[in-house]
Amino acid sequence: MTEKKKKKSDVSAEALAKAEETEVEQTEVVEEVIEPVVVEKKEEEEPLQLQLMRMKADFDNFRKRQVRERAEWIVRANEDLFLELLPVLDHYEMGLKSAEEHQTDPSVIEGFKLVYNQLLDVLKKANVTPIETIGKEFDPHHHEALTHMPSDKPAETIVQEVRRGYLLGDKLLRAAQVVVSSGLPEETSLEAKPKI
Repeated sequence: MTEKKKKKSDVSAEALAKAEETEVEQTEVVEEVIEPVVVEKKEEEEPLQLQLMRMKADFDNFRKRQVRERAEWIVRANEDLFLELLPVLDHYEMGLKSAEEHQTDPSVIEGFKLVYNQLLDVLKKANVTPIETIGKEFDPHHHEALTHMPSDKPAETIVQEVRRGYLLGDKLLRAAQVVVSSGLPEETSLEAKPKI
């Protein structure tokens, strides 16, 4: 090869090497510039995504709480309505009993009994049920003892119902007012004891 060609190829090789070095440096610079921007973007997106997820969860919890509170309001409103209605039912029962005692026309009594039964059916559909008392053992969770009196029934047995109690589902709506047996009268119990 001639020296001219050799010099030309050396210059070309040097220029090519220099161009490659510059390209590598430029690529590194570009990569350095692009990477931090991408990392910053990911760091910004994650908190936004987390915030969105938290907001979704908060809204879902809020919605569930609203549904639960609305159901509780309805139950509470029904309780209040039934508590206002129960004294009316008590007076209706007293009037019906009085009509039977005073020998009112049987057709009138029958008509009032139909209305009374219809009212009880409406309460039953709303899950309001009367508490059974007479002959049952006294339960302070469902009964309110007005007094004790001696009777031939065992002690702590209910002998008379003064006012009927009601349950709303499993919850006590109104306690039954009752008279509770205190056991056998004292005279009988003294006679049953052996004399010394």
